[in-house]
Amino acid sequence: MYHFTALVTCLAVLVYFSSSILVSRARVQFGVKVPAITGDPDFERVFRAQMNTLEWLPIFLPSLWLFAIYLSDGIAALLGLVWVVGRILYILGYAKAAAKRGPGFAIQALAAIALWIGALVTIAWRLVQA
Repeated sequence: MYHFTALVTCLAVLVYFSSSILVSRARVQFGVKVPAITGDPDFERVFRAQMNTLEWLPIFLPSLWLFAIYLSDGIAALLGLVWVVGRILYILGYAKAAAKRGPGFAIQALAAIALWIGALVTIAWRLVQA
């Protein structure tokens, strides 16, 4: 069973859902009507933070699960939590200023890369050993 990885998956989905709510609030706050995605730079940063989170989910989630299945549920979950924290820092930082998105981005990117490399190396190793 992969209870820890499942819990982190739920947290990642919650972060994405929360970023969607932030976009809705920013639309009202900055007067950007649907379907527009440009206008006020403060809105655009909130919107891009949400879209960037969406863009990273297909990298993060398969890597998280493959790592959990082939290596360790616990370690995958810990790296997944690092990704979640990085995403939160990225979203909050980017909402303040584009220059403040870097640390959160670096944290989440390193966690996702670690998950992907760990999964890839282990799968390849098992194939060679088979």
